[in-house]
Amino acid sequence: MKNKVKFGTSGIRGLVSDMTDKVCYAYTLSFLHYLQSIDAIQVGQAVGVGGDLRKSTPRIMNAVAAAVVDAGYTVVNCGLLPTPAIALYGIAHKIATVMVTGSHIPEDRNGIKFNKPDGEVLKDDEQGILAQNPVLNDALFDGKESLLASDYLPAVNTTAEQQYIARYLDFFPENSLAGLKLGVYQHSSVARDLLPKILSELGAEVISLGRSDTFISVDTEAIRPEDVILAKQWSAEFGLDCIISTDGDADRPLVSDEHGEWLRGDIAGILVARFLQAEAVVTPVSSNSAVEKCAQFALVKRTKIGSPFVISAMQAMTSQTSVVGYEANGGFLQNTPIQLNNKTLAALPTRDAVIVPLCLLLQAKQLGCSISALLKTLPPRFTYSDRIKNFPSKLSQSILGQMQTGELTQDAAVLTQLFAGKIERAVAFDYTDGVRITLANDEVVHFRGSGNAPELRCYTEADSDSRAEALNQLCIKQMHEWKP
Repeated sequence: MKNKVKFGTSGIRGLVSDMTDKVCYAYTLSFLHYLQSIDAIQVGQAVGVGGDLRKSTPRIMNAVAAAVVDAGYTVVNCGLLPTPAIALYGIAHKIATVMVTGSHIPEDRNGIKFNKPDGEVLKDDEQGILAQNPVLNDALFDGKESLLASDYLPAVNTTAEQQYIARYLDFFPENSLAGLKLGVYQHSSVARDLLPKILSELGAEVISLGRSDTFISVDTEAIRPEDVILAKQWSAEFGLDCIISTDGDADRPLVSDEHGEWLRGDIAGILVARFLQAEAVVTPVSSNSAVEKCAQFALVKRTKIGSPFVISAMQAMTSQTSVVGYEANGGFLQNTPIQLNNKTLAALPTRDAVIVPLCLLLQAKQLGCSISALLKTLPPRFTYSDRIKNFPSKLSQSILGQMQTGELTQDAAVLTQLFAGKIERAVAFDYTDGVRITLANDEVVHFRGSGNAPELRCYTEADSDSRAEALNQLCIKQMHEWKP
């Protein structure tokens, strides 16, 4: 069947109006048929289903469950919980899981993330799913592609959520956060009740902030101006050591210092990897170069943007005993078990938000310093990212295509035309994902079309926060004016 819902950077995404029951049912059926074709699951097994707090999520979860039942499997309703929690549940029980979430995108959109019994669906799996041609049971639907029944989901089973909470309470020392006063920005994060529980169980004093009955689109790579203001106000009002939040499905963290300044996700990732004493680190090409400059890791591998690419690269590192990954949006991935203080943290090869603030806070406590002081233990490299919304994908492709000749002199000439001498000359180009340009003064400019929406993203790096932001604003302005 033809539809407008497509695979993006991670999972399928689309307008809620396009994600009809029948479309979601068809994708889920194709996913299950694909897993059966590669002998990853067998008919009759359980399949976990979960979701986030969007209004459209329960309907879509029901459509997913309808496909599970119709294909001969058993539904485990994991309820509304973080994406990494349901992934962990699937890995632990060796079953497939499906998470209904649009992550950080607006509420008029939603999505579905598919997990195999050993973890996330990767890019090769996506092609296998799309190659399926399942027979749809038309008798289940009305003429508007809506299911006739709304009761495919059984009662909620909280095992997945409880196992996720236990993951952290069992690994980190008892009362290890004692003496800390932490704010949890709850908004409409699916982890808004789970996070305070974990933090308080580890001994912290927790203050809940900003709970919302309507969905708020929190993007950890493009933080809303109002959230910047709120964090500073909350920190000053309550005297907080840190504010912690996540995006909608809680696979990407948002962490502040004691002044309410939000941390960049790639800087947080370096610090988490260091705390966990990782040997090898995988991160996308857009991440801060302090990961190489700090010389803390035996191996650093760069990939295209998106957790499937990070996971594939981690899986290829078979000779390393401790392999982790992180993304610029803050999500942290763990491909191998981590041994620390005679405790073992099981592998979780999907983006996770909760691990990040816990490691940052404990590292700061070990060093006897604040979060802001902890940041200063890394080389002074600063990144900034922004996006141009409603920027047609064809236009992004046209602009980036003109920069990707593969010859430095020609590419530099295009860049010179675009910026008319407003930035330093280019000395290197990286085409791993979009166009990443290193300038003569060691600044970095990186353009990339979004994989999930009609947006052009811009990432910049410089030796000061203000310069990285100013460079980014210049790049965005020039792109607005660019006429290819």
